[in-house]
Amino acid sequence: MQFGKWVFLVLAVLAAVFMALIGIAVAFRSILGMLGAIIGVIAVMGTGFVLKKRMREKGLLD
Repeated sequence: MQFGKWVFLVLAVLAAVFMALIGIAVAFRSILGMLGAIIGVIAVMGTGFVLKKRMREKGLLD
């Protein structure tokens, strides 16, 4: 597996963890936890999309 694909795998796992944390925060009724997890999801997914666009523009993705 290429290095770029490993990076995307890590970002996908992090996004899934943050999504699970949203559910946990809802169960504990923690507004700060929910906000933090939502911000985390947005940051990780945004980073992934930006990185993918840059790699595609450079021709590093198949």
